[in-house]
Amino acid sequence: MVPPLVNVQPGPPAAAPLSAEAWLAAIVENSDDAIISKSVDGIITSWNKSAEQLFGFVASEAIDQPITIIVPPHLLEEEDTIISSIRAGERIEHFETVRRRKDGTLVDVSLTASPVRDKNGTIIGASKIVRDISERKRLVERQDLLLREMNHRVKNLFAVVNSLVSMREKTATSVSALADDLRGRIRALAAAHSLTMPATDSASQSSVLVSLFALIQAIFTAHQDKDNERIVVRGSDIQVSASALTSLAMLFHEFVTNSIKYGALSTIAGHIEVEIKNEDGLLLEWVEIGGPRIHMPAGPSGFGSRLERLTIESMNGSISRDWKPEGLSLALRIPSQSLLAK
Repeated sequence: MVPPLVNVQPGPPAAAPLSAEAWLAAIVENSDDAIISKSVDGIITSWNKSAEQLFGFVASEAIDQPITIIVPPHLLEEEDTIISSIRAGERIEHFETVRRRKDGTLVDVSLTASPVRDKNGTIIGASKIVRDISERKRLVERQDLLLREMNHRVKNLFAVVNSLVSMREKTATSVSALADDLRGRIRALAAAHSLTMPATDSASQSSVLVSLFALIQAIFTAHQDKDNERIVVRGSDIQVSASALTSLAMLFHEFVTNSIKYGALSTIAGHIEVEIKNEDGLLLEWVEIGGPRIHMPAGPSGFGSRLERLTIESMNGSISRDWKPEGLSLALRIPSQSLLAK
């Protein structure tokens, strides 16, 4: 039996296998990390695509230039130390530092540098793997600030609760009345605390605008008396974004806590008058009356003051204080664009 004829068409020629050097070059060129080689004198000899993206120099601009084109002036000695280590045959691993882009901006990086030897074992240069760790550093700094802020907030809440107990025990008619009064105030404090917690994800930064008066009510309710309104708020309500709400809640919480510790709310007779004005943004005028005489603090500011300053700066706002004999007066200004920022 004769087998059927099969028409076999020749396929495309097989690609020639890459050499080891070509494979290595392809890996370097397509790496997500910046990979740079330099001579023992610090002259750049290779510069991959990720290095172009990270530093802004294309390869033709970087090659044959000194590696110091990406080193900030104040860290030049650091680069000298790295080159000395390479010449001594030492490897540097995961060294966190700062480098400079073409436009002059600085970037946090982690770098690993290894000696490069020729076939005789002589060190002829170095290879560097540079990874952008800016986002990681920002996250760590934010976590640190949040932890410190939460620690500060919890201490303040304990101080507030202690003050409430001390003040109410002098006027409560019974243990039951004291418990009921404190229970309601602590619930209000918890509600205010939840408002002052910074948003942790983009979903919570809603585009919905929120009433400034609603925020003020949540923050101040815990400090009001049924028969004696200790914090009087007047003026025009303003709509603010959820992002601005977080910052303002932090500020109001700080103001009222300081008043409980040192100002008008530290006494039974003291009270606060707050006026809200819409003058191309927020103008909040805060006047304390009937508290102990206080003076402008001397010496370095605490974390609460630092947090307040950073929060106001982040909103492009300003604050002024006047330590009058009858009590503290302050004026807080926040521009409209910051109140509506998402």
